[in-house]
Amino acid sequence: MSAPTPETSESSDRARSALEALRSEIAKAVVGQDPAVTGLVVALLCRGHVLLEGVPGVAKTLLVRALAATLELDSKRVQFTPDLMPGDITGSLVYDSRTAEFSFQPGPVFTNLLLADEINRTPPKTQSSLLEAMEERQVTVDGTPRALPDPFLVAATQNPVEYEGTYPLPEAQLDRFLLKLTVPLPARDHEIDVLTRHAEGFDPRDLHAAGVRPVAGPADLEAARAAVARTSVSPEVTGYIVDICRATRESPSLSLGVSPRGATALLSTARAWAWLTGRDYVTPDDVKALALPTLRHRIQLRPEAEMEGVTPDSVITTVLAHVPVPR
Repeated sequence: MSAPTPETSESSDRARSALEALRSEIAKAVVGQDPAVTGLVVALLCRGHVLLEGVPGVAKTLLVRALAATLELDSKRVQFTPDLMPGDITGSLVYDSRTAEFSFQPGPVFTNLLLADEINRTPPKTQSSLLEAMEERQVTVDGTPRALPDPFLVAATQNPVEYEGTYPLPEAQLDRFLLKLTVPLPARDHEIDVLTRHAEGFDPRDLHAAGVRPVAGPADLEAARAAVARTSVSPEVTGYIVDICRATRESPSLSLGVSPRGATALLSTARAWAWLTGRDYVTPDDVKALALPTLRHRIQLRPEAEMEGVTPDSVITTVLAHVPVPR
C-alpha cells in the first residue's frame, strides 16, 4: 500500500475534523445518542446501510434528518405500511395523455438518505423492492436500470416490542444491512435535557431554528472514504476477524452463524472506526468495538437457546471473550 502524500493526508485530516464536528452539531437536535450517530457515519464511510431498532419516540427519524442537514444531503422518509407497493418506493412508469408516452416518475428511493420507517410493517414483496437499491445502488423499472445518487444510505427502523401486523425481515435482507444499531431510551439527565429544550421552544420539525448547520459535505465524505480505503489491516487482525466469524458458526446456541459477507462487513466497519479515531491501521480493539452492531443481525438463535434467554449480543460477547486476541 503506497504511503499517502502530504496533500492526501491534509485532505484526510480535514475530512476527519468535519465528521467529528457532526456529533456536536447533531447534539443540538438529538440528545444522548452518540453511538447511533457514530454508527450512521461509519455506514456512510463504508457505503453501507443501517437498521435502527428502538421503541417509538426515541428520535430515530430526527436523528436521520439531523444527519442529512449537517452533511448537506437530500433526505426522504417513507412510512412503510401493509398496503405500500414496490412502485411507491422505486418509482413507476406513468402514462402522459398529452404525449401518448410513458415517462418514469422517480420514487423516494432517489435520494441520499432514505428513512424507511417501520420497514417490518410492509409485506415481503415491498421489502424486497429495496434489495436491488441497497445492493446494486440502482433501480430497474421496465427493464431499464436507473442509478441512484451517491452517497446513498437506507436507514430502516423497526419496533423491537410490537410484532402484531409485522412481517419479519428475511435473513437475505437483514444481511444487506451493514449495521444494526439499537436506539435506547435516554438516561434520566438526557430526558430532562429533552424536556427542557421543548419547554424553551425547540421544534423538531425546524432544525434550522434549532441551530443545526452543515459542517461537512459530499467532498469531505469522498475524501474520508478514500482515507478509510488506505487504512491498513495486518494479517493477524484479518485472521482475528475470520476466527470470530467462524466461532459463531460453531456456537451451540446458533442455528446460523456469520457468513463471509459478515466477515467482510466487520473488516470494513473496523477500518472506518480506526480512521475516525485517528489511526491509519486497525487494531483488535477496533474489531471488538464494531463486532456487536456489525454481527448481531447476521446470526440466528436456536429456539431452545432463545427460550433460555440467550440473545444475539450475549452470544457474540461470549465469542469475543473466547477467541484468542492477536498480540
